[in-house]
Amino acid sequence: MTALVHRRSSTRRRRSLATGTIAATVLGIGVVSTGPAQAAPKPRPAADGARITKTARIAARTFDITIQSPALGRSVKTRILVPAGWKQNATRTWPVLYAYHGGQDNYTSWTKNTDIESWAAAYGVIVVMPEASNGSYANWYNYGKGGSPRWDTFHTQEVRQLIERNYRGGGARAAIGNSSGGQGAISYAGRHPGLFRYAASLSGVLSMRTPGMQAMLMFTNAGNGQDPFAIWGIPFADDANWASYDPHALAAKLRGTGIFFSSGTTGRPGPGDPNVAPWDIGLLSEIAVGASNNEFRKRLDAVGVPYTAHIYGNGRHNWPAWIREAKFIWPTLMKSLGAGKRA
Repeated sequence: MTALVHRRSSTRRRRSLATGTIAATVLGIGVVSTGPAQAAPKPRPAADGARITKTARIAARTFDITIQSPALGRSVKTRILVPAGWKQNATRTWPVLYAYHGGQDNYTSWTKNTDIESWAAAYGVIVVMPEASNGSYANWYNYGKGGSPRWDTFHTQEVRQLIERNYRGGGARAAIGNSSGGQGAISYAGRHPGLFRYAASLSGVLSMRTPGMQAMLMFTNAGNGQDPFAIWGIPFADDANWASYDPHALAAKLRGTGIFFSSGTTGRPGPGDPNVAPWDIGLLSEIAVGASNNEFRKRLDAVGVPYTAHIYGNGRHNWPAWIREAKFIWPTLMKSLGAGKRA
């Protein structure tokens, strides 16, 4: 992403505006006016008390907010892209696209790896990229005790309410995610019918209880330093909880939501992929992901839920494929939101 360069002004008025900008950023009081410096209203909290404690304007239409989250028991960040003409005190609202990142990544993933700023700038849409850590887009089971972290609650309630109460986010919502973020987008759509008008998965695991998949997921989470049994529970023993997050099991509840999913299947490199050995984990993992996508497709067919799928064969579990697929589905996501394209 191109860094925003602030040029030093020779006029007293511009120095005054710059001082107001810095003050607003440090104090976390929201968006800075383009007129005389003034404090924005204090951010409104979410229903459970989650609140914005700091706001940083990092580019002309890009903000990073820090959220103190009861659901997580700690503070995390979320990145927001706002459209041209957006104002914090506007009387209108804008549709919102939530972009979820994959494992071993963070809330900056989409802006670091894609041109999502330019994709979004062509439409009247707010894009929200929340932190997800390696939380697997779940309210952790914690051996039946529940409690934090509750990533589902953070994303679908806290972040959503904060965006709608403070950034003029409207009720038209869609989601896109890569890898575990793709699973999260489809899982949230099934767990919360009506939350999204459209949900798109790029190489997400969409059949979590396919033979061998639970072992792969737990192995991955253990490698990330997590207790693999704390997230969804013990396979088979806690199958009901696993099923409550499994897109395959939630398929019938996706009726009425637009669905897109894509993945590779062959374990061979695709266009733009690096030249890696055949045993590269990015190639091998996509075979398993592709198999889960095919199982999910069969389930959608069985329950009569319409979808768009692109099972493209060759392709590694990495950004070259996800960028290509995101660009393909972007106009459909925008149309589902009623986000008008700028002239």
